[in-house]
Amino acid sequence: MDLHNALILVLVYALPVIFAITLHEAAHGYVARMFGDNTAYMLGRVTLNPAKHIDPIGTVLVPLATMLAGGFLFGWARPVPVNYGNLRHPKKDGLWVAAAGPFANIVQVLIWALVYKMLQLTVSPNGLVGPFWASVAEAGIELNIMFALLNLVPILPLDGGRIVASLLPGRLSYGYSRTEPYGLFILLALVITGVLGRVLGPPMSLAMGAVTNLFGLQ
Repeated sequence: MDLHNALILVLVYALPVIFAITLHEAAHGYVARMFGDNTAYMLGRVTLNPAKHIDPIGTVLVPLATMLAGGFLFGWARPVPVNYGNLRHPKKDGLWVAAAGPFANIVQVLIWALVYKMLQLTVSPNGLVGPFWASVAEAGIELNIMFALLNLVPILPLDGGRIVASLLPGRLSYGYSRTEPYGLFILLALVITGVLGRVLGPPMSLAMGAVTNLFGLQ
């Protein structure tokens, strides 16, 4: 990929990445506060300020490298701190705190799809602004589906892992929670070997097709 195309790709994905990560993390903190934990709120993490959530390596360098390499887009943000002991019902409420992030990404999929549809209906395809923002909206749809699916993978410390830990009965949940220190290494191995991309590819295609059909996108 030459420099010109790489720059265009970065410009197209920059805004969707910032929104996807910021709203995902803020949603965790907001729902945690709803259920009794003010930790993220007191640390200023229940905010739409991207600077509070961006990790220079996980949010910028790693996604940029994987994107330019043409592989599965991968990255992470600064995790929102949650003290599960402060939740009114730690095990049950923890499920909703974990699910809030992927849910925020699903909502963004619908918003970006609506933006895409409005651009198709109102912007001339011969203009310069229309095609660029259509590409941004398409990237927003694709990226947020990918983020939602990735975070729902049942490996700790991903949200999917926390949801599973909340659903398992006490002893099994405790045993499962002890796998968290190894979760990142497992995840990286799945990314490097391409297994994660092959596993998430089919549901990614199904979700993109569903959104395209639902909104009548071209």
